[in-house]
Amino acid sequence: MGNCHQCFEGFGRPAKKDGFKVCICGGATSVGQQLALLMATNSMVKELSVYDLEGSSVPAEGVAADLSHLEFPCRVKAYALPGQARPAKDLPPNCLEGCSLVLVAAGIPRRPSQSKRDLMHINGNMCKMVVEACAKRCPEAIVGLIVNPINSVVPAMARSGLY
Repeated sequence: MGNCHQCFEGFGRPAKKDGFKVCICGGATSVGQQLALLMATNSMVKELSVYDLEGSSVPAEGVAADLSHLEFPCRVKAYALPGQARPAKDLPPNCLEGCSLVLVAAGIPRRPSQSKRDLMHINGNMCKMVVEACAKRCPEAIVGLIVNPINSVVPAMARSGLY
């Protein structure tokens, strides 16, 4: 993580001397929590938004509270979206505005009886909502998708024309 500055250089916004703002969508999931920890301990990150749905097994507020106790200068803020909200306009605007990096670790895992098509429908729609919100609120941001089925979700979002 020491060379993270080089990772951001040349992509999206130019490297900032005062640090980057990062958002983890699905920040209360097991993968999202680990990403949030890595980002919060990175000296290049000045602000971290932990975003997830209300009613998650681990609330986004709890993840942010835990990370706020770390001895790092990163400000950690939690954002929760009501479970029934779906359109991109329902995403909290402050969580994405000014972001240089948005990592999407949300979605549901594939169930044994579930087809890949059904999984793509559910997780693809969720990704579309986040990508639309990013296109509106942080169009310069790098968006990293960690959503199954990844080999279908990533090309679908790339073809969406939003990015």
